[in-house]
Amino acid sequence: MRPTRPHPARTVTVAFLGAIVVGTALLLLPVSRADPGSASLLVAFFTATSAITTSGMSTVDTATYWSDFGHVLLAVMTQAGGFGITTLATLAGLLVSQRLGLRGRMMTGVETNTGLAHGDVRQVVVLAAVVMFAGEAVIAAIFTTRLWTAYDVPLGQAAWEGVFNAVQAFNNCSFSLRSDGLTGFISDWWICVPLTLGVVVGGIGVPVLYEIGRQARRPAAWSTHTRLTVGGTLVLLVFGFAAVLVLEWGNDGTLGPLGVPGKILAAFVHGTIPRSGGFNTVDYGAMNEDTSAIMVVLMFIGGGSASTAGGIKVTTFFLLAYVIWTEVRGERDVVIGRRRIAESTQRQATAVALLGVATVATGTLVLLAITADVPFDRGLFEVMSAFSTSGLTTGLTAELGPPGQLILSAMMFIGRVGTVAVASALALNTRHRLYRYPEERPIVG
Repeated sequence: MRPTRPHPARTVTVAFLGAIVVGTALLLLPVSRADPGSASLLVAFFTATSAITTSGMSTVDTATYWSDFGHVLLAVMTQAGGFGITTLATLAGLLVSQRLGLRGRMMTGVETNTGLAHGDVRQVVVLAAVVMFAGEAVIAAIFTTRLWTAYDVPLGQAAWEGVFNAVQAFNNCSFSLRSDGLTGFISDWWICVPLTLGVVVGGIGVPVLYEIGRQARRPAAWSTHTRLTVGGTLVLLVFGFAAVLVLEWGNDGTLGPLGVPGKILAAFVHGTIPRSGGFNTVDYGAMNEDTSAIMVVLMFIGGGSASTAGGIKVTTFFLLAYVIWTEVRGERDVVIGRRRIAESTQRQATAVALLGVATVATGTLVLLAITADVPFDRGLFEVMSAFSTSGLTTGLTAELGPPGQLILSAMMFIGRVGTVAVASALALNTRHRLYRYPEERPIVG
């Protein structure tokens, strides 16, 4: 009897769980902590989960709580989580054996949630490594040079900060080697722009970068997925920038004290970062309520499929927008760029979005139920940040007790792995009945 192979979605989930367990064990080592003794189990577990899921949320001051060895571990775990545990394993096997079996290709496709043909996966995996490490090298070089020349930081320290922040930016994570994060660089274009662009490129997704590289001169030949991702990303970047600039222009706690160039830069950073980056140069807790609401929406949407970003993904959101527009117009087929979207894809997008809403709603309600005196808006913000793996915080995360922190840990894991696994299961478990039931039309709306 032929042995049953595990479902790729299950394999990916186990891989991430295994990485979190290993990361927790390493962070529990006394050498990982700056002060004498070991970190508590909860702190180590929460931090490892945050790093592997590329969130960047923390219950302690990353800069002072962890030692240099601990910081190296965080960088390695962030890199591993961003690149994908399964993708890393597949790439390692490819480099050793120069072969990539069908099972490995399926596993890679599940983890990245791509619709690529099996023959393309090898090139995509290699491209992912090249783009990621090249992008990080450029960001690290700029960051290092700026710290060394403009802030008189010793070259060795500047280089380490440059590498660490480059890894965090490209993998859409937000751990920082400075207790005040990036608030000291709020008006520094040479620091903020490269990091923000790294977040954008890392959040676009490998399939899109792969296709753009192959069809750079022929945008008309781009697939629907690439068009949705690129177009949707541009729309969200403009919307986020304009919303933050207008709503926070006179807020003394955020953009108010800055000059016009500083306000433009800060609006660009904070209109872009919420979709999964996590860096901050202003206090999110000081933002206006309407701005915070927009941040929640941007976090929920997230970045591109097969990227280091979280959320329900740009393609999911804009595909559903097309579905709604088609229904409003009374048309039969959902058409994007002269391509009809399959009904199965529409159902998958609906399922992913509704599961995301249900997960965030459940997490928020449970957090509010077990934690006293937590305002609804702050609780929702933290849960959404964890689910979208954006890593933003109003300061509530560090104030929560163990039950609240465990809930956020679960949200980070589900946000990074759960929706991908569910989407993969939906795609791989398609069944066709040999019969159809009579049609019924319930009243909708």
